[in-house]
Amino acid sequence: MFTDLPETELAAYAGSTTEPEDFDAFWAEQLARSRAVARAPRLTEVESGLSAIRVFDVVFSGWNGQPIRAWLRIPAGAAGPLPAVVEYVGYGGGRGAPHANLLWAAAGYAHLHMDTRGQGSGWSRGDTPDDAPAGPQVPGVMTRGVLDAATYYYTRLFTDAVLAVDAAAALDEVDEARIGVTGISQGGGTALAVGALSPRVRGVVARVPFLCDFPRSTTITDAHPFAEIPAYLAVHRDEEEAVFRTLSYIDGVHFARRGTAPALFSAALMDPIVPPSGVFAAYNAYPAEKDLALWRFNGHEGGGPDDDTAALAFFARTLGR
Repeated sequence: MFTDLPETELAAYAGSTTEPEDFDAFWAEQLARSRAVARAPRLTEVESGLSAIRVFDVVFSGWNGQPIRAWLRIPAGAAGPLPAVVEYVGYGGGRGAPHANLLWAAAGYAHLHMDTRGQGSGWSRGDTPDDAPAGPQVPGVMTRGVLDAATYYYTRLFTDAVLAVDAAAALDEVDEARIGVTGISQGGGTALAVGALSPRVRGVVARVPFLCDFPRSTTITDAHPFAEIPAYLAVHRDEEEAVFRTLSYIDGVHFARRGTAPALFSAALMDPIVPPSGVFAAYNAYPAEKDLALWRFNGHEGGGPDDDTAALAFFARTLGR
């Protein structure tokens, strides 16, 4: 069934979140501090069993200089530098196996597939710990360090993600003037944030993006991961104001307002996990060139392979090959 507002109301929906006054200053400080201690990325080629694609294990500096893993996949024999697609992973997953996720390298791109700190055990393997102190939390990462934006999990993850673009730009295999970002669900929300925070990004594909419009999204779905927030507040009843202030620093609607690169969104009207009103709030706020693929009869899978087709055409146009 449809899970949210009627389509006519979604088209005008502006969101319910309040932007903190120091939003830009907060993120500028986070990125400057982490970039100040960043090291050059390290690449080690791995034996993947593939003949048409080369795979490298990459270690780059993320939040506060902490090492983050990624796979770099490039077409074998390709003459670089190549346009690059940096991809972020959905909730609970990691970078997976080196021989998986071959779409972007097969299409002729350098593909940097970032691992997700502290996740990677729900449905695909990860190899990067979340090396930071954490207080009481609901199982999952949505409430890890949630009482302060400076200690919040997604502050670290989004910083990692921006520095993944920096790392890609530093690679000989990559044309630093042609870098796009993409992801599904959590990965889509991360791509939306990176598109706002990194001037290097030339295109954003945010598929059914999670992490948008927290005040509404946390109250109209019982599905995880959004449900971790009310579960925490059901116990920590006096922390509502602090929690939603922290969430306002990572809300995709605020990042969308700062978008400058062309963007392709997707949303599904029968999505029980990411309410489509959150996606529309971000899309409606996006001031740059944009398009939306709307799937009326799909759930959180969105357009599936049809979203792949749209993303391939989008990056062929915005990045070239």
